[in-house]
Amino acid sequence: MKKSVLLIGLGRYGRHVAQELYQMKHDILAVDKDEERVNMVLPYVTNALMADSTNKSFLESLGIRDFDLCIVAIGDDFQSSLETTSLLKELGAKYVVARASRGIHEKFLLRNGADEAVYPEKQLAKWTAIRFGYDHILDYFRLSDRYAVYELPIPAEWDGKTLGELQVRKHYHVNVLGIKKAGILDVEITAETTMNREDTVLVIGKRNDLEKYFHI
Repeated sequence: MKKSVLLIGLGRYGRHVAQELYQMKHDILAVDKDEERVNMVLPYVTNALMADSTNKSFLESLGIRDFDLCIVAIGDDFQSSLETTSLLKELGAKYVVARASRGIHEKFLLRNGADEAVYPEKQLAKWTAIRFGYDHILDYFRLSDRYAVYELPIPAEWDGKTLGELQVRKHYHVNVLGIKKAGILDVEITAETTMNREDTVLVIGKRNDLEKYFHI
């Protein structure tokens, strides 16, 4: 469903968020104090305003309750981020996601109204360590402390065999979500789907199971 999104903070992180939301065809109102940043994001948003998000009167004029989602992407001024987050919740925001630049920021943002805090540097650092710290993980997406989705080369012993023959869930304790062929993902897989050594496989499971069975 199309959402109405208020995006506050248009630095590099905020612009990337705006571009992704634009691709998803959401309605976006973007706000920043810097005119240059506002102008840079104009191609990707429904409307953009140059204003101070810590000004309560300004936020009230936006009709905060009407937005499905409010994203506070301010990364260079934690005091402004904290005040903005608190004001948004005070004015009836339905759901507030706020960016943190440090671990301690996460705690303060959550205590001051954020429904969720995101810490991009920490999340990217973990992805980088897992992606490049193992020899055979091509991509990784964390779902919880125990489970994640991994993209892996298809093991040599799987080559030419069907999923039904391999009984992946029984023998390897993971579930196959899809197969990538020449970079194109195919999720229409069945027990008759044949594994090809040149392809890659997307699986969901625990890291210790992958370490044990896939020798990552």
